[in-house]
Formats: sequence, C-alpha cells, structure tokens
Amino acid sequence: MKLSIVDLGTVAPDTTESDALADSLALARHAERFGFHRVWFAEHHLSRSGASHHPELLIAAAATQTSSIRLGSGAVLMNHYSPFKVAEMFQQLEAMTPGRIDLGMGRATGGPVIDLALQQDRSQRLQVDHQQQVLETLSWLYGTFPEDHPFTGHPLMPTVSHIPQTWLLGSSPNGSNLAAGLGIGYTFAGFINPSGAAGAMRHYRESFQPGGFGLESPRAILAVNVTVGEDQDEGERLVGSAKGFYARLGRMGGASTVPSADVAARELTAAQQAEPTTISDGQWPRFVAGGPDQVRATLEQMIEESGADELMVQNLIADPADRLRSHELLADIFALTPAA
Repeated sequence: MKLSIVDLGTVAPDTTESDALADSLALARHAERFGFHRVWFAEHHLSRSGASHHPELLIAAAATQTSSIRLGSGAVLMNHYSPFKVAEMFQQLEAMTPGRIDLGMGRATGGPVIDLALQQDRSQRLQVDHQQQVLETLSWLYGTFPEDHPFTGHPLMPTVSHIPQTWLLGSSPNGSNLAAGLGIGYTFAGFINPSGAAGAMRHYRESFQPGGFGLESPRAILAVNVTVGEDQDEGERLVGSAKGFYARLGRMGGASTVPSADVAARELTAAQQAEPTTISDGQWPRFVAGGPDQVRATLEQMIEESGADELMVQNLIADPADRLRSHELLADIFALTPAA
C-alpha cells in the first residue's frame, strides 16, 4: 500500500505563516526520507489556520529540496482559474521536475469575499462549468482539442515529453462520475464526507472508462485525517487539535486557528471530545486517531471497504514535531521503505 500526505501548511499556535511554510518544506523532506509516495499541498485563501495558499509555489520550493517523492496540488480550485494557466503552470513544473508532478484538480467556494477577489469579470455572478474546466485543462496537456477548435495546433511545451499525473479531487458522487467518465485518477476526501467515501470510490472503479489522458485503468486515493500517537491515549490527546479547530470553525468561521491539544481539551465539550476516532457501528469517523495498532486496524478496514489503491493522510496536529512523529509512526505501521 502506497502512503502519501496532503499538507495544509498548518500554522502552529504563537507562530507565523513563514514558520508554517518552513514546516511544510521540512515535512516534504521528511516524507521522502520516511518512504511516502507523494506530498500534495492545499489551496486555502485568507485562512489563519493554514499557510498553503498557492500549491504551485510550495511544489516548486519542495522540488529543490527533494529528489524522488512526487509533489502536487491538493487541489487547484479550478472554478477560479483559466484552464490554460493551470495546464501551462503544471507542465512547466513537470519540465523542472520530470516524472514527479501531480495536478490535482478540485473546486470549492472560499466565501463571497474570496470568490469575488479571484473573479476577473465582476460585472456579473460567474457560473463556472467544472466539467468543461477540467476537460479543457486535460486537452491542453494532452493536445486533444478537436480539429476545428481554435486551440488546436498550439502545443504547450512540445519539447517536454512528460505530462503531470492528473487527478480529480472530490467528496461527492458527482466527482466520481466525472473522474470515471474522463478516465483520470480520483481522490476522495474522506475527512469531509466519511459516510460517502466507500460508495463513491467503488462507483468510480465500476464506471471508469479510459479517455486518452494517460490512464488505462482506475487509480484511486482515499484521503483521511490521521493522528498517530505513541499509544492510544497520546493519539486521542493529539487529535484534540483537529476537533478543536472544527469546533472553532463553527463559531468563528475563517478567523479560526488550530489550538494546541491542551487548549483544545479545555475548549471542547464532553460530546466533542467523545467523537469517535475508529469505525463504530459501520460508520467511518471524521478523524482516525490512537496508537499504532488501533490506527492500523481502522485504516486497513477503510482500505478494504473502499478498494483504494493508495492512502493519503492529512492532520491538524498543532505542534510540528508531533506532526512529523505521527507521520513517522504511520510509515512504521505500514513498513514503508525509507529513501536512501
């Protein structure tokens, strides 16, 4: 089983975004050394909790500090950008780092302020066709525009032979339909919609049709929030930061920050602290947490039920050292082969 990481650029309490970005690059170096397959960087705007605003910048920076691990976006929010700009940007990253770049595409609203700030034409409310955005991006990368299309005959970078791996990220059945219909990789955000993960991923496999975009068979990643401690009690304590962040999010919105585990323990209600971190009565949790044995059992059941080819983990552990240790313990759990 391949293991990967999606990094949010988590800003630790009493630190700055500059510190968080340095932590993200350190994470990429350590992930490569631990044996993880890929690291993706998120796109979040006007966020006080995460410093990863533009994944392309972190991909380029991490490429200079690593040598083998794959690097990508989790995800570029296609509803805000020109498909040509996205395709050319990632093809250039591929030219700089051959065979290591992933283009993960998604969509999300950042709220009215962010959506308006990222919209070029503000004369009217913009309705973006997500399927068309993704298809046009793929057509630029693979040169598959119809013969009568105005973009035909204008290759992006004809001397660059490699093309980034392309992935669609989603948390609903609509994403699985689109990824399967286009014939590209699919990543399901199980930490957003745990109850829908297994069904959507099975549907993607059953419906997959090659579309000429570099993939002949389905390729699926399950993304899960995972916190591993030295033992069960430590794991349950550390995941308090994630629970505390989502509790703050409900109260404060975009102004919320990630609390330390100790502060979260004081802020959370008893019911919030008791939110399950293992599969209970067949229901997947939002957060998987505990000691190595407990976490492994939960993740193996999720992998079996979803049919995932690869597991991608994120966490909201406040302390960067604890965050790295959680990833290292996870690498040990699944016996990853450390990079030379």
